[in-house]
Amino acid sequence: MGCFISSEIGLSSASRIALCVEYQGTDFNGWQAQKAEAVSTVQETLESAVSKVADQTIKVFCAGRTDKGVHASAQIVHFETSNERPLKAWVKGCNALLPNTVVVRWAKQVDPDFHARFSALSRRYCYLIHNNNIPSALLQGQVKSHYFPLNERLMHEAAQHLLGEQDFSSFRGAGCQSNTPMRNISHIKVDRFGNFVIVDIKANAFLLHMVRNIVGVLLEVGEGQRKPDWVKHLLAQKDRREGGITAPPDGLYLLEVEYPEKYELPAAPWVFPFFKSS
Repeated sequence: MGCFISSEIGLSSASRIALCVEYQGTDFNGWQAQKAEAVSTVQETLESAVSKVADQTIKVFCAGRTDKGVHASAQIVHFETSNERPLKAWVKGCNALLPNTVVVRWAKQVDPDFHARFSALSRRYCYLIHNNNIPSALLQGQVKSHYFPLNERLMHEAAQHLLGEQDFSSFRGAGCQSNTPMRNISHIKVDRFGNFVIVDIKANAFLLHMVRNIVGVLLEVGEGQRKPDWVKHLLAQKDRREGGITAPPDGLYLLEVEYPEKYELPAAPWVFPFFKSS
């Protein structure tokens, strides 16, 4: 794998730099920069810090735009700069300027053809559910509190109907701008760790609110309101109105973005002890 930070080698002009960014999305209005001046976004916050370190205006491109309140442990971004900096400057310099809810984990110079979004092979998300009849004061905004008992085995069984390349219109949020509802889910697993139920899902890409809509459906199955085969029925309907609720953003985390090995990006940092690389 490529080195995380080099303190010895400077960067030539017109360099393309990739960053791994961790953030808590609770106080941000999503990833994407917006015209409203009073709205704080992760992109604008990060661009402000990177621009100061670069001493020039910088625009960053991300692997996947996250919604308001959604978190990330390994969002990948890239940008171009004509000003030479050692790689450690992008990490330490940005972190000195960022709020404590946004952290740059590593920086790496990448090939000119690398693109954080278009070079990605897959994205992996997890959804954390605190399944207890008493909520946690410490985890507000970081998990979904669910008070009714959940059967994670039935949820996992239901989720297996989502595997493969399929039309996910029934799980597509209103306002989605994708040209196609087709997506390929290569991995989905539902597990329990004590009071936590975890939905772990990996696909080539995701539609607007797709993961949260999937979780909303699985919650109904987990409560016993629906049978696992209901998921198969929903897929066939290709109609979002037939689906369940949209789960809140609080428990959703962008966990990993996969790229071709030729780019030699560092492995995703595993901030949750119950997750391993898939």
